[in-house]
Amino acid sequence: MMDHFHGKKQINQTFLVSKYCWKRLKNNYISSTLLKFQNGLRPIFFWVNIMLNRRADKLELLRIAEAVAFEKSIDKELIIGSMETGIAKAAKSKFGSENEIKVEINRDNGDIGIYRKLIIAENPENSNLEITLDEAIKLSQLNKDKKIGDEVLQPLPSFDFGRIAAQTAKQVISFNVREAERERQFNDFIDKKDTILSGIVKRLEFGSVIVDLGRTEAIIQKNEMIPRENIKAGDRVKAYCLDVRREPRGQQIFLSRAHPKFMDKLFIQEVPEIYDGLIEIKSSARDPGSRAKICVKAIDTSLDPVGACVGMRGSRVQAVVNELQGEKIDIVNWSDDPAVVVANALSPAEVQRVNVDSEAKKLDVILTEENLSKAIGRRGQNVRLATKLLNYEINIMTELEDSERRQSEFKEKTDTIVKNLELDETLGQLLVAEGFSSIDDIKDSTTEALMKIEGIEEDTAKELIERAKEFYNKDQEEISQRIKDLGLDTDLINHEGLTPGMLVTLGEQKILKLIDLADLASDELTGTYDVVKGERIKIKGYLEDFALSKTEADNLIMSAREKIYKDWEMYDGEKKIKVINIRKFQKNT
Repeated sequence: MMDHFHGKKQINQTFLVSKYCWKRLKNNYISSTLLKFQNGLRPIFFWVNIMLNRRADKLELLRIAEAVAFEKSIDKELIIGSMETGIAKAAKSKFGSENEIKVEINRDNGDIGIYRKLIIAENPENSNLEITLDEAIKLSQLNKDKKIGDEVLQPLPSFDFGRIAAQTAKQVISFNVREAERERQFNDFIDKKDTILSGIVKRLEFGSVIVDLGRTEAIIQKNEMIPRENIKAGDRVKAYCLDVRREPRGQQIFLSRAHPKFMDKLFIQEVPEIYDGLIEIKSSARDPGSRAKICVKAIDTSLDPVGACVGMRGSRVQAVVNELQGEKIDIVNWSDDPAVVVANALSPAEVQRVNVDSEAKKLDVILTEENLSKAIGRRGQNVRLATKLLNYEINIMTELEDSERRQSEFKEKTDTIVKNLELDETLGQLLVAEGFSSIDDIKDSTTEALMKIEGIEEDTAKELIERAKEFYNKDQEEISQRIKDLGLDTDLINHEGLTPGMLVTLGEQKILKLIDLADLASDELTGTYDVVKGERIKIKGYLEDFALSKTEADNLIMSAREKIYKDWEMYDGEKKIKVINIRKFQKNT
């Protein structure tokens, strides 16, 4: 039997087998030994080569296919089908690529049949693909019932696999089996998305962690790890299944330990009341490795949601804290009133008053000077987490700042109405105090509504509305001319959500193109606060005077980015560099 293998080179061309292993192969003790080799597919490649040279028990090929299918948890029929495809491709290199080759492996006895597919034609033009009916009958009497257009199979002789043919078959079988294995992994885990998975750390790659889940691997990318977490190979870890998607190579299951949902799922595991639906998790926010907030609501009003999550002597919350590597967790009681929730969320700061703007989703939180630093937290952490928890824009200010802001706003509104409508200051203050804070409010009002204000008669009300309309029309003409003079780009002018007044303000700040708007952050439009050397400083936004909410600012910027970059989203590599260059070019032109 060793005459087939001439030296070490020939052995390496197919499969490296020791003398001891060869004796076991000869005596049909194949299954337990071959599956212990590094790659479960190698036995197939070896036996395909041996089978075509008639050197082995034909049934062993089926046994190996069954063993590999069991090991990989895929269908045995797919393994055999891949073998047929691989042998057919190898046979093409032997008999010519112009032939259509079909391979059939008998599922009962393991016989390998190699055939050339031919179509019955009345006048064959290509002898490699077509055959006459008479010639088809000569091949086999079974073809008597065939007619023009039917397919017949011409048996081909068996052949020795050369190095290239063996490699070709190996590649085809390997590819098909790996694709089937990846498809099986995807189907097994797609239903486990949004759950907690547990596994053993297999290895670390460039800061990411590869986790062995049993029959497959998952990855925790570096940005989904808890900062400063020390994980080693062999550790057992829990993680949130963030996504399961088909990938051409690498892992298909993406886990996260930094996602807020990971904390939510841990609480579901630790708190039976949440699992049973008696307590609901409304929202959560995390600064991974440092601090987190979770908002809970009792469906059963007899339960204390915060106490249930804390547990006896803090046992339940402590189990979650330990899994999150000591992350401090604030449990907040939910309320339909956002003012109550924000007061609870900013604990331990004591809130004096909360002004709620539900339409703009803004909360102005007023507290004493002593509680200001507590509410903001270290590097703004406390208020940042509270903002994510409520999905509201939260402005923290002292009573003095709130008073000054109110007086300043009242004076600005009064001066605008008095100056532009040519009114005395007392009437202007009266209108603002009664809720007519802008000229547009007066323009859109009715005579009856203005007459409800003490001291305003019918003639005065009509005159106020008339003056407001005149000012509005004149102002629109001036704004249109100002937009032309500033040289704003047409795309920016037509961008949805920008009023003429906003366009003028942006133009005065040299924001003339749509790409200039796309490059901004929402804080640059709405304004924000910053802490410099312990002192809280107000940073004015470009469109702050237009009472633009953070959500509206985000929508303006994101819609601008979508228009600018929509043609470049599917490119990578050099194309991303080109995007940057185009942005610079557009800015400079």
